[in-house]
Amino acid sequence: MYRQTYAKINMNALYNNIIKIKEQYKYDYYIAVIKSNCYGHGIGALQAILDAGCNYLAVATLEEAVQTRLYTDTPILCLGTVNIQDLPICVNNNITISINTYDYYKAIKDLSYPLTVHIKLNTGMNRLGIKHKHELDEIYNSISETSYKLEGIFSHIYDPGNKEDTNAQFDTFAYLCSDIDLTKIKMVHIAASDTITRYPRLDYINTARLGIIMFGFCQLLELESTFSLHSQVIQINELEAGEKLGYKGAYVASQKEKIAVVPIGYGDGLLRAYTNNNVYINNRSYKIIGNVCMDMLFTQADNSIKLHDTVTLLKDNAHINEIAKNLNTINYEILCTVGSRVPRIYEYDSKS
Repeated sequence: MYRQTYAKINMNALYNNIIKIKEQYKYDYYIAVIKSNCYGHGIGALQAILDAGCNYLAVATLEEAVQTRLYTDTPILCLGTVNIQDLPICVNNNITISINTYDYYKAIKDLSYPLTVHIKLNTGMNRLGIKHKHELDEIYNSISETSYKLEGIFSHIYDPGNKEDTNAQFDTFAYLCSDIDLTKIKMVHIAASDTITRYPRLDYINTARLGIIMFGFCQLLELESTFSLHSQVIQINELEAGEKLGYKGAYVASQKEKIAVVPIGYGDGLLRAYTNNNVYINNRSYKIIGNVCMDMLFTQADNSIKLHDTVTLLKDNAHINEIAKNLNTINYEILCTVGSRVPRIYEYDSKS
């Protein structure tokens, strides 16, 4: 942390959020989705997630799964498709795989890998998953003859805010599984963060996937912020009226003014689009000005700001949502783009 630029992770808040979610929404299994560096929080956040009682993990890639396996023996589901030549890595690391297409199943069904699998259904998002009932039926009816253990069947809701589309996805899931006794499937999961809070639990669903909701982003529950991003003032410059600032001279001083230089930039995930958004110094709001550089950016300053003052670039969930709205994106992207060059500092009263 030589440049005093870091993300602070409030593990107590993360733990409390999960406990509150579990108290409100009852399931047999809680899959913590920790893809993309645990939504930017880093693998260190895993301890609070497990302490709070999540009993399964999910990641997007095999690389993420193997890295996560270094820290825990908890079951891990790889949501993305694993290349067939990499299946031995899953065996060696006890990684559960997703069967995302009928052709993939046909390609692997005669292999002798002792793997646990979940079948992904395409109920309307048209990204990954099996779309046709006859394909699912064939897989289900033949998988007992293979070396694979069928543990789960799942799908994904693409727009929980749209009740008509979401209910149509539920109906499609029920139709696709109509010849399967889902009570014999250990884990059946459709609902992720927003879906869990917006819709009643269906009788045949026994598993919830917790993603962004763990980190306090939820409209229907009062949850705590878990992520903040900080740096410091490393130089204060005075500009005369008409002087330009930074690359392309994108900012021109309209009068004599002070600016602060902060050692964080788009190389750390603070994109050039962050210009004109607010940061906080000594609990006061100041705008980012000029073009954001790879390793530094500029903010407004005044006489109250001193060298080495802390600059808070992402204050809490409300601030993250505000920046996401200004950038015409979503809070997920704000968190996930904070790069690995930024150290994560974990604050936690361990529950273990």
